[in-house]
Amino acid sequence: MAARSDKIAVRTLKDTGDNPFCLVPDATFCAEIAAFLDLLGLRKLRFEGTLRPIGETDWLLEATLGATVTQPCIITAKPVVTRIQTPIRRRLLADPPQPNPDEDTQFDGDDEWDPLESQIDLGAIMTESLALHLPEFPRLPGATLGDSAISVPESAENADQPVKPFASLAALRDKLKE
Repeated sequence: MAARSDKIAVRTLKDTGDNPFCLVPDATFCAEIAAFLDLLGLRKLRFEGTLRPIGETDWLLEATLGATVTQPCIITAKPVVTRIQTPIRRRLLADPPQPNPDEDTQFDGDDEWDPLESQIDLGAIMTESLALHLPEFPRLPGATLGDSAISVPESAENADQPVKPFASLAALRDKLKE
Protein backbone atom coordinates (compact mmCIF):
# COMPACT_ATOMS: atom_id res chain seq x y z
CA MET A 1 0.00 0.00 0.00
CA ALA A 2 1.20 3.50 -0.70
CA ALA A 3 2.81 5.40 2.15
CA ARG A 4 -0.33 7.35 2.86
CA SER A 5 -1.71 7.90 6.30
CA ASP A 6 -3.27 10.37 8.66
CA LYS A 7 -0.94 11.08 11.55
CA ILE A 8 -1.46 13.19 14.64
CA ALA A 9 1.56 14.49 16.51
CA VAL A 10 1.21 13.53 20.18
CA ARG A 11 2.63 16.90 21.26
CA THR A 12 -0.36 18.66 19.64
CA LEU A 13 -2.97 16.76 21.66
CA LYS A 14 -4.68 18.30 24.71
CA ASP A 15 -3.40 16.57 27.82
CA THR A 16 -6.80 16.78 29.52
CA GLY A 17 -10.14 15.65 28.14
CA ASP A 18 -11.02 14.20 24.78
CA ASN A 19 -9.29 14.88 21.48
CA PRO A 20 -11.89 14.00 18.83
CA PHE A 21 -10.98 12.77 15.35
CA CYS A 22 -12.87 11.67 12.26
CA LEU A 23 -11.14 9.98 9.36
CA VAL A 24 -13.17 9.50 6.16
CA PRO A 25 -10.77 8.39 3.39
CA ASP A 26 -11.41 9.52 -0.17
CA ALA A 27 -12.10 7.06 -3.02
CA THR A 28 -8.41 6.83 -3.97
CA PHE A 29 -7.33 5.93 -0.42
CA CYS A 30 -10.21 3.41 -0.16
CA ALA A 31 -9.06 1.80 -3.42
CA GLU A 32 -5.50 1.53 -2.05
CA ILE A 33 -6.76 -0.09 1.16
CA ALA A 34 -9.01 -2.46 -0.83
CA ALA A 35 -6.06 -3.53 -3.00
CA PHE A 36 -3.84 -3.94 0.07
CA LEU A 37 -6.46 -6.17 1.78
CA ASP A 38 -7.41 -8.08 -1.41
CA LEU A 39 -10.98 -6.77 -1.34
CA LEU A 40 -13.19 -6.50 -4.40
CA GLY A 41 -14.47 -3.18 -3.09
CA LEU A 42 -14.48 -0.82 -0.12
CA ARG A 43 -16.83 2.08 0.47
CA LYS A 44 -18.38 4.11 3.28
CA LEU A 45 -15.18 3.81 5.32
CA ARG A 46 -15.27 5.94 8.45
CA PHE A 47 -13.10 5.89 11.57
CA GLU A 48 -14.36 8.27 14.26
CA GLY A 49 -13.53 8.60 17.91
CA THR A 50 -11.42 10.24 20.57
CA LEU A 51 -7.92 10.17 21.96
CA ARG A 52 -7.81 10.65 25.74
CA PRO A 53 -4.75 10.82 27.99
CA ILE A 54 -4.36 8.06 30.56
CA GLY A 55 -1.73 8.71 33.18
CA GLU A 56 1.14 11.02 32.36
CA THR A 57 2.43 9.45 29.14
CA ASP A 58 -0.15 7.05 27.69
CA TRP A 59 -3.23 7.54 25.52
CA LEU A 60 -6.53 5.74 25.02
CA LEU A 61 -8.07 5.58 21.54
CA GLU A 62 -11.78 4.76 21.48
CA ALA A 63 -13.48 4.83 18.11
CA THR A 64 -16.09 3.33 15.85
CA LEU A 65 -15.05 1.75 12.57
CA GLY A 66 -17.66 1.59 9.84
CA ALA A 67 -17.20 0.20 6.34
CA THR A 68 -18.94 -1.63 3.54
CA VAL A 69 -16.66 -4.28 2.06
CA THR A 70 -17.02 -6.56 -0.94
CA GLN A 71 -15.16 -9.88 -0.90
CA PRO A 72 -15.36 -13.00 -3.08
CA CYS A 73 -17.56 -15.81 -1.73
CA ILE A 74 -15.36 -18.71 -0.63
CA ILE A 75 -17.63 -21.16 -2.44
CA THR A 76 -18.85 -19.43 -5.59
CA ALA A 77 -16.33 -16.55 -5.93
CA LYS A 78 -19.29 -14.21 -6.49
CA PRO A 79 -19.19 -10.85 -4.65
CA VAL A 80 -20.34 -10.80 -1.03
CA VAL A 81 -21.13 -7.39 0.49
CA THR A 82 -20.71 -7.02 4.26
CA ARG A 83 -21.35 -4.03 6.49
CA ILE A 84 -18.87 -3.67 9.35
CA GLN A 85 -19.73 -1.46 12.31
CA THR A 86 -17.53 -2.14 15.32
CA PRO A 87 -16.00 -0.38 18.33
CA ILE A 88 -12.21 -0.08 18.42
CA ARG A 89 -10.22 0.41 21.60
CA ARG A 90 -6.44 0.79 21.78
CA ARG A 91 -4.11 1.87 24.53
CA LEU A 92 -1.03 3.65 23.22
CA LEU A 93 1.73 3.04 25.76
CA ALA A 94 4.95 5.01 26.10
CA ASP A 95 6.50 2.09 28.02
CA PRO A 96 4.88 -1.09 26.63
CA PRO A 97 5.27 -4.39 28.50
CA GLN A 98 8.26 -6.43 27.40
CA PRO A 99 8.05 -10.17 26.69
CA ASN A 100 9.52 -12.48 29.30
CA PRO A 101 12.03 -14.84 27.59
CA ASP A 102 11.50 -17.42 30.38
CA GLU A 103 7.79 -17.80 29.59
CA ASP A 104 6.17 -19.59 26.66
CA THR A 105 3.69 -16.77 26.05
CA GLN A 106 5.01 -13.38 25.07
CA PHE A 107 2.25 -11.22 26.51
CA ASP A 108 -0.53 -11.38 29.04
CA GLY A 109 -3.24 -11.72 26.38
CA ASP A 110 -3.99 -7.99 26.25
CA ASP A 111 -3.83 -7.17 22.55
CA GLU A 112 -5.48 -3.77 22.81
CA TRP A 113 -2.24 -1.81 23.08
CA ASP A 114 0.34 -0.38 20.74
CA PRO A 115 3.63 1.32 21.48
CA LEU A 116 3.32 5.11 21.60
CA GLU A 117 5.48 6.97 19.14
CA SER A 118 5.80 10.69 18.49
CA GLN A 119 2.89 10.47 16.04
CA ILE A 120 -0.31 8.41 16.15
CA ASP A 121 -1.03 6.97 12.71
CA LEU A 122 -4.83 6.87 12.52
CA GLY A 123 -4.72 5.56 8.92
CA ALA A 124 -2.62 2.57 9.97
CA ILE A 125 -4.82 1.83 13.02
CA MET A 126 -7.95 2.10 10.86
CA THR A 127 -6.53 -0.22 8.17
CA GLU A 128 -5.32 -2.79 10.70
CA SER A 129 -8.65 -2.71 12.54
CA LEU A 130 -10.52 -3.21 9.28
CA ALA A 131 -8.30 -6.18 8.38
CA LEU A 132 -8.95 -7.75 11.79
CA HIS A 133 -12.72 -7.37 11.46
CA LEU A 134 -13.17 -8.66 7.90
CA PRO A 135 -15.19 -11.86 7.58
CA GLU A 136 -12.67 -14.72 7.36
CA PHE A 137 -14.89 -16.87 5.15
CA PRO A 138 -17.35 -14.64 3.28
CA ARG A 139 -20.21 -16.69 1.87
CA LEU A 140 -23.31 -15.85 -0.08
CA PRO A 141 -26.53 -16.75 1.76
CA GLY A 142 -27.49 -20.30 0.85
CA ALA A 143 -24.20 -21.12 -0.95
CA THR A 144 -23.12 -24.71 -0.36
CA LEU A 145 -20.23 -26.82 -1.58
CA GLY A 146 -22.61 -28.38 -4.09
CA ASP A 147 -22.64 -24.99 -5.82
CA SER A 148 -18.92 -25.10 -6.52
CA ALA A 149 -17.59 -26.45 -9.77
CA ILE A 150 -14.34 -28.35 -10.01
CA SER A 151 -13.09 -28.72 -13.52
CA VAL A 152 -10.70 -31.38 -14.69
CA PRO A 153 -9.04 -30.90 -18.05
CA GLU A 154 -10.14 -33.60 -20.43
CA SER A 155 -8.65 -34.64 -23.73
CA ALA A 156 -10.80 -35.77 -26.63
CA GLU A 157 -9.47 -39.33 -26.48
CA ASN A 158 -10.40 -40.04 -22.85
CA ALA A 159 -13.41 -37.80 -22.30
CA ASP A 160 -15.62 -40.76 -21.27
CA GLN A 161 -13.01 -42.43 -19.06
CA PRO A 162 -12.35 -41.66 -15.38
CA VAL A 163 -9.42 -39.38 -14.57
CA LYS A 164 -6.25 -41.32 -13.79
CA PRO A 165 -3.76 -38.93 -12.22
CA PHE A 166 -0.81 -41.36 -12.41
CA ALA A 167 -1.41 -42.50 -15.98
CA SER A 168 1.41 -40.35 -17.34
CA LEU A 169 3.80 -41.80 -14.75
CA ALA A 170 2.80 -45.34 -15.73
CA ALA A 171 3.42 -44.49 -19.38
CA LEU A 172 6.87 -43.10 -18.47
CA ARG A 173 7.64 -46.23 -16.46
CA ASP A 174 6.67 -48.45 -19.41
CA LYS A 175 8.79 -46.37 -21.76
CA LEU A 176 11.82 -46.66 -19.48
CA LYS A 177 11.44 -50.45 -19.38
CA GLU A 178 11.79 -50.61 -23.18
